[in-house]
Amino acid sequence: MSPLVGLVVVSHSRALADAAVALAREMAPGELAIEVAAGLDETTFGTDAVAIAAAVGAADSGAGVVVLMDLGSAVLSAELALDLLDDPDARERVLLCPAPLVEGLVVAAVTAAGGADRAEVTAEAAAALGGKQEQLGVAAPPQPVEPAEDAGDIAGFTVANPHGLHARPAARLVGLVRGLDDAEVRIRNATTGSPWAPAASLARVAALAALRGHRVEVTASGPGARAAVDAVLALAARSFDEGGAPPAPARVPSDAVGARGPLPAAPGIGIGPKRGVAPAPVVVPDEPAAAPAAERTRLDRALTTAAAEIRAARETAARELGPAEAAIFDAHLLLLDDPDLLSGVQDRIGAGASAPQAWSEGVERAAAALEAAGDEYLAARAADVHAVGDQVLRAIVGAHTAPVGAVAGPPPVLVAVDLTPAQAAALDPAQVAGVVLAGGSPTAHSAILLRARGVPAVVGAGPAVLEAADGVPIALDGATGEVVIDPTAQVAAAFENRAAAQAERDREARARAGAPAVTRTGVPVLVGANVGSTADAVAAAAAGADLVGLVRTEFLFLDRPAAPDVDEQEAAYRAIAEALGGKRITLRTLDVGGDKPLPYLPLPAEANPFLGLRGIRLATAHPQLLADQLLAVVRVAHDAPVSIMFPMVSVVDELVSARRVLDEAIAREGRGSPPGLQIGIMVEVPAAALKAAEFVPHVDFFSIGTNDLTQYALAAERGNPAVAGLADPLDPGVLRLVDAVCRAAGERTLVAVCGEAAADPRAAGEFVGLGVRELSVAPAAVPAVKQAVRELDGRQEESDAALP
Repeated sequence: MSPLVGLVVVSHSRALADAAVALAREMAPGELAIEVAAGLDETTFGTDAVAIAAAVGAADSGAGVVVLMDLGSAVLSAELALDLLDDPDARERVLLCPAPLVEGLVVAAVTAAGGADRAEVTAEAAAALGGKQEQLGVAAPPQPVEPAEDAGDIAGFTVANPHGLHARPAARLVGLVRGLDDAEVRIRNATTGSPWAPAASLARVAALAALRGHRVEVTASGPGARAAVDAVLALAARSFDEGGAPPAPARVPSDAVGARGPLPAAPGIGIGPKRGVAPAPVVVPDEPAAAPAAERTRLDRALTTAAAEIRAARETAARELGPAEAAIFDAHLLLLDDPDLLSGVQDRIGAGASAPQAWSEGVERAAAALEAAGDEYLAARAADVHAVGDQVLRAIVGAHTAPVGAVAGPPPVLVAVDLTPAQAAALDPAQVAGVVLAGGSPTAHSAILLRARGVPAVVGAGPAVLEAADGVPIALDGATGEVVIDPTAQVAAAFENRAAAQAERDREARARAGAPAVTRTGVPVLVGANVGSTADAVAAAAAGADLVGLVRTEFLFLDRPAAPDVDEQEAAYRAIAEALGGKRITLRTLDVGGDKPLPYLPLPAEANPFLGLRGIRLATAHPQLLADQLLAVVRVAHDAPVSIMFPMVSVVDELVSARRVLDEAIAREGRGSPPGLQIGIMVEVPAAALKAAEFVPHVDFFSIGTNDLTQYALAAERGNPAVAGLADPLDPGVLRLVDAVCRAAGERTLVAVCGEAAADPRAAGEFVGLGVRELSVAPAAVPAVKQAVRELDGRQEESDAALP
């Protein structure tokens, strides 16, 4: 990769500079060099020309440096720093940018990360002030956006996400579009006939009410229009990188509370005294507005405060729950910077409204658009808009949010109309027995976070739960939706027995998570983890995984303008290996294609990408891509136990060609074949399963990808709701394919299963009985799967292995 322009931040305050850099890296993650020369020390204000010159030298990798400054003597110090540079060429490569520090740094980071030169980075950063200047004027009311005259052809995609284009996939779309500096993208819901909307506005995108199965049209204008549309279509083809969210639980009737019946939201049994959570309403003060400039300052300060609070909640969620749960807060951050929402608020302030009034009205408008869509899931997203809106409004008026934390006495059952995602993410399952919400939805972000936290929860319980006095006992079952207020001694005992039994099962599984999984008849089974990041690998090690059975290396290749080089790949794979502390990691080579395309790898249009150029087929068509990846793998394999797994292999010649590229990579490294390096293939194609014996001489292991094997065997796409019910990995036809692989492998070749079915305790017996000796699952599922293996006895294995 070509070197990127480096950035230097010059400020009187070290804290201000560090915070600005943190914000910039949130918007432009990656290896971009951003150096800080701020303050005379951690606490003393001032600027130092010598420190600035040193920072410039550290940031310059050959493409030059752009320096951003706050005010006054910072500019003079930066100019003096250039005079201190001994190398005239180095001075020529430095540009001092007049942009406002924070806005300019964010724009500069995004632009530089995209590979722009220093002149373009400087120009784009300086233009960041233009948006603020425009907002400070009185603009015309927002109008429907129509495609520009130079817009290209209209393309489209069908929304495949279970809950449509809701907050998280919408946030991914907005984040992608905002990273495109040479195209303006617009989208519309063709199914509902909506107007065109700017794809850079989260509120406008979400308000399209694009549900699963809806057709969304995309167009763009500008020099990069075609690439921009392709990038959006690629993101849509990957379902906006949204993991398999749990389906909305079915409603469970109850005559205890609620007119519609409570809904299960997070599994587990909870018993404890009621503790009502009723945040004081935020009242918009009835006061005359100050000058527009003063009101805008109030709003800006509140937005900054709210953003800091949301980022703190995101960091906590990422650290304690995982990247998928933390991504919920990305949508909240985008709302704070939503151009459509902010434009309307600025217009109201310009027309004479106070900051609280303008913000409140803007939030209500954005939430109403979602609620008016007539869809329960989008209505749940409106709750996020209200939550962020209240957070900012509290910051404007100086109100504080009462913490939802521990209290003296036994852990309570929290009862509320609803909880915000931040409140849900902060709950400690050791200090809260459960949550019952009068409103809410199982698909709301608060419910997702409660599930991740392991806090039992029931939603939609109705207003009756709010009327119960604090301290009254409440029993709930988050798996069935049962809620009982003030249960009898007999009912309470039944709940307690269920809770004790479940807790004992979970406790035993966690306590023995690090121990081997061996069936009652003495058959050892490895239980590994499927990971897609270093954080996942850390979680796998903590969960007691015996190995990493699948590293989805695509995480390094997606959502970027160019492929990672060998050094970047090596560092990422090495970090995963180090997280496992010497246990084996199985690296699957790049598995992309028409269904998961790369913007920098043009692919021909395919009527059915699942049957097209993907997996090993794509890799062999682009040998340099495969060669670089295998070289990085070989380097790591010299220092850690590594297995290489080739995906989507159909014929032996594909494997032979891939092994030839591997041999060349070993020769390039020049240290011989790494000790312990193992080679295998993913068995996803039915033909490969049926002729597995032909592959045995060439592999050390097979790993069966039950997701694709099932959909190919049953001609039922698992992402298509119309036929998803047919895609059963325990269908006798699929099990016969697994059996064929195990019989061909014999005792010499290990057979693993790395699809979602491996986490199903019912399926464990089937697979182990057929001869599978490794199951690879999500990190959180490792303890339970190990326990399920330990509970298998001879009768189960024999019966489970008996195919019809």
